[in-house]
Amino acid sequence: MSTRTILRVEGALLLAAALAGYRFTGGRFDLNLVVLALPDIAIAGYLLGPIVGANVYNLTHTTVLPLALLMVSMLSAAGSFLFPIAMLWIAHIGLDRMLGFGLKERAGFKDTHLGRILSD
Repeated sequence: MSTRTILRVEGALLLAAALAGYRFTGGRFDLNLVVLALPDIAIAGYLLGPIVGANVYNLTHTTVLPLALLMVSMLSAAGSFLFPIAMLWIAHIGLDRMLGFGLKERAGFKDTHLGRILSD
């Protein structure tokens, strides 16, 4: 099995686990639609150039921030609000990985750690 395939399977499992965690908390459908799409707003970083764009996009498409949010949710009174958001953020990352959308290289938006995104 190729490394790329392994990372896509890992993404699928990350997506499934995060959605299960979201469902376990009784997450709302309307919140699901909004939060699941939020990390892609980071594409706007590309308006400031490919280096800034890649850095902003990658910051919102790694599990570092949502896992930190998850930990804060477990340790704070705001946990019931933050936990489902963290789960959906992680689900978004898993979905992207499953579809082959990786972290962006500074060379351009279509160059990722999972390979070049082909169009058409």
